[in-house]
Amino acid sequence: MLTYDVQIWGIRKRENRAKPYQLRWRVGVRPFSKSYALKAQADGRRTELLSALRNREQFDSESGLPASEVRALQSPTWYAHTLAYTDMKWAGASAKHRASIADALATITPRLVKDHRGAPDPKVLRAALYSWAYRFVLDDGGTWHRRLDAVAPPKDIAAALDWISGKSVDVTDLNTPALVRTALDALTLKQDGKRAADNTVNRKRTVLSNCLRYAVERELLTTLPLNKVDWTAPETDDEIDFRFVPGPKQAKKLIDAVGAQGERGWHLRAFFGCLYYAANRPGEATSLRESDFTLPEEGWGEVLLSTSTPRVGSGWTDTGESFDTRGLKKRARKATRPVPIPPVLVRMVREHIKECGTAEGGRLFRAVQGGHLLSKEYGQVWKAARLAVLTESEAASPLADVPYSLRHAGVSLWLESGVSPAEVARRAGHSIAVLFRFYAKAIHRSQQRSNEQIERALEAADDE
Repeated sequence: MLTYDVQIWGIRKRENRAKPYQLRWRVGVRPFSKSYALKAQADGRRTELLSALRNREQFDSESGLPASEVRALQSPTWYAHTLAYTDMKWAGASAKHRASIADALATITPRLVKDHRGAPDPKVLRAALYSWAYRFVLDDGGTWHRRLDAVAPPKDIAAALDWISGKSVDVTDLNTPALVRTALDALTLKQDGKRAADNTVNRKRTVLSNCLRYAVERELLTTLPLNKVDWTAPETDDEIDFRFVPGPKQAKKLIDAVGAQGERGWHLRAFFGCLYYAANRPGEATSLRESDFTLPEEGWGEVLLSTSTPRVGSGWTDTGESFDTRGLKKRARKATRPVPIPPVLVRMVREHIKECGTAEGGRLFRAVQGGHLLSKEYGQVWKAARLAVLTESEAASPLADVPYSLRHAGVSLWLESGVSPAEVARRAGHSIAVLFRFYAKAIHRSQQRSNEQIERALEAADDE
């Protein structure tokens, strides 16, 4: 039991003893004592106990020790804690988040060790953590098991995990600011020693923070250690560089160039049309079905988005597929997002259905072999389209460098056309805050035109 009822007495000397200097204290009704050979040792320990008492720390009536020392004696290692953390997070996390957690912890854990004697090859240790310790597999009964426990790992992997298990520091050691800084500094470097991208550092720092918060939740730590270190996460400039976002003419030429690449290009023409004219994310467009569209003979139609299938890797999904089927980004699992689509996209989708048909379940877009459309496949078609449309200098620049550029172009077009930011955010599946952070320049230009329209209206009123 923990209590504040503590009394610490002075050092007494007992003659003719090997350890003559005795420290005595009481916790609750129970007396405790410890003897030392030197008076300085006894005084030092007494100072530690008094310091804990002054800091309003409770003492354990069973051991007589301050609560922090009890926690330190019972503390699991950092590696053991990360296993508990991934076990807690896995089932409820998306496939992409699972991979992100494993990536961050595989970066941090090798640095939080007592020493590096006998350390395995860094690449082997990372593979052991990322692909074995922090990954889970489903058994035939639908139960998750850590891959390490479900499948016998190779000898070098097993040896690497045995090493990190024995060398990992205790969780309570993270109360030391220098050790926390070691973990934070590890986030800033890639495996080759070069500086990691700012977004990567911030993403991994979030995982570290959450893992430490879980240690607080488990009462392994009393406070979040990150607050003890003067370490600033890198600033990230999320705003889109509109120099490299294709305009309406370029976007149309690029989509037409996709369609000109034979049968495969024609099949993907409507896919890229959805990225631009409906500002779909690629993961949203790959899962679109015929039933998701309203396609009138004339005028505007609509697409109803309800799922996203980003590619992650078969080792992180529930199904063993290389893509993860989930709800819309940052939305409830069953949420939908209706997006009006212009006549040009209505015609494009109607032509696609008529000439290309649909895959099983009504899915519009498919891989060459009929499976789920992968980013590698449509990425190759996009590269060919860029080379066909852009000049040599443009092709060497970041202009429309990835298919996602079409989504940026579509959202920019809406803003430039005068659509209100709130409606643009709704159609794009953004929050207002995210829209303003990414598209600040386009919003500012739209507001300038609105101001000019208001000013003209006011001037016309003055002339009457």
